[in-house]
Amino acid sequence: MGESQKRERRPLLMLLRCLRLHCPACGKSSIVQRPFKIKDKCPVCRSHFKREEGFFVGAISINVVTTELLILALYLACLPLIASYYQAVLALLFAAALLFPIAFYHHSWSLWLGFDHLVETLPRDDGE
Repeated sequence: MGESQKRERRPLLMLLRCLRLHCPACGKSSIVQRPFKIKDKCPVCRSHFKREEGFFVGAISINVVTTELLILALYLACLPLIASYYQAVLALLFAAALLFPIAFYHHSWSLWLGFDHLVETLPRDDGE
């Protein structure tokens, strides 16, 4: 593995690319094609974002776990309010459980792609 490839696969750099929703391999292109649609591959470096059936399960898992952690954190933050504002706390938790996974959809994909790139490098289409 060359020095440039090692430099591109640093965890902090990967996290920054994921937060910006850019390709984890090159960081030059967005992974988002349109709302709730991830590109099949990067137009710049030709890294494949979607490979085999079931590859998306990792992104779904990240979204579910992050949503559960957010709801737990909100619940713990609202504990002092539960006695007097029980219905409001439930409404807040319910709204978070519905809205956060939708808002976090692209980021969960981005984090999954970044993790996959760190572990085994995204495959590239060199035939074009």
